[in-house]
Amino acid sequence: MSSSPARPPLALGLESSANKIGIGVVSLSGQILSNPRHTYVTPPGHGFLPRETAHHHLAHLLPLLRAALDEAGVSPADLACVCYTKGPGMGAPLQVAAAAARALSLLWRKPLVAVNHCVAHIEMGRAVTGAVDPVVLYVSGGNTQVIAYSEGRYRIFGETIDIAVGNCLDRFARVLELSNDPSPGYNIEQLAKKGEKFIDLPYVVKGMDVSFSGILSFIEATAIEKLKNNECTPADLCYSLQETLFAMLVEITERAMAHCDSKDVLIVGGVGCNERLQEMMRIMCAERGGRLFATDDRYCIDNGAMIAYTGLLAYAHGITTPLQESTFTQRYRTDEVHAIWREKEMPVLTNTHAHAMAEVSKDEASIPTPIAVDS
Repeated sequence: MSSSPARPPLALGLESSANKIGIGVVSLSGQILSNPRHTYVTPPGHGFLPRETAHHHLAHLLPLLRAALDEAGVSPADLACVCYTKGPGMGAPLQVAAAAARALSLLWRKPLVAVNHCVAHIEMGRAVTGAVDPVVLYVSGGNTQVIAYSEGRYRIFGETIDIAVGNCLDRFARVLELSNDPSPGYNIEQLAKKGEKFIDLPYVVKGMDVSFSGILSFIEATAIEKLKNNECTPADLCYSLQETLFAMLVEITERAMAHCDSKDVLIVGGVGCNERLQEMMRIMCAERGGRLFATDDRYCIDNGAMIAYTGLLAYAHGITTPLQESTFTQRYRTDEVHAIWREKEMPVLTNTHAHAMAEVSKDEASIPTPIAVDS
């Protein structure tokens, strides 16, 4: 009687670095078995504060944990390890996942693995799209970096010198009092599609770095004046802001591609869902004979599966986090992580699970293939 093939190792991942709490179950083969999450949504014109966000995460932690295990059809005994976001992020929300992971590790007698949030975005993007060694544009509410892998680490070639691009968009959404549901950036994107008039804004690229705080200050003042005088519409302002910010990001990404002699670009992070950013980046890649890899909001936005998968990569190469070192930190740079799994590259991942497929267009059936431009 032949025995069934051994099941790849499974990991549980907890993510709570900002306004989303997510818990996912993933296998080392790249199969995403479950990935539920919940978002803390504040009223229009307001951001989210650490304490209130942490309270939201605490309230949804156990229901999400039960949902993740039930949807995956696994029990704690089936897991190889428990992974959590160590940082970067907001202190109080980070504490929720860290404390929960420690408790589950002790309760279930499973090894603990601390994960860098930024690296997790990259590895999830690589797993879902099939990108092997791309230049990475990581854009979110808390981070803006252009990254490429070299000699065991994800090296930062350029980054924001002040606020993140997502933070810039979110704060302008508050000026216009746009809804935070599902996210302020998404609502800016939808409004920008109706824009017809381009308004000149500061364009601040400094070598490989970018600056967004001055642009935000300028458009905040401009918006009040021009809207009062009926010189433009909110849609025109959103359109102009997006075009300016994204042009800056495309410029520094193209420069990194030239430096690394790479033709592939992978966009990750919450702002990476933006279809206009993907379109602009795709045009640039096509002009260089390259390809763009991107995912939809299931994987661009913070989620537990990306933490589980990256932690499992580390675990498979002998890395665990002792309980006494299972801390969290608001500052944890991408290039601090020794990505040992890239030195001993795992086989190319093939996602066969229905919920693990990459897509850019929400109107077409998704298939587990990279989003690429014809060269």
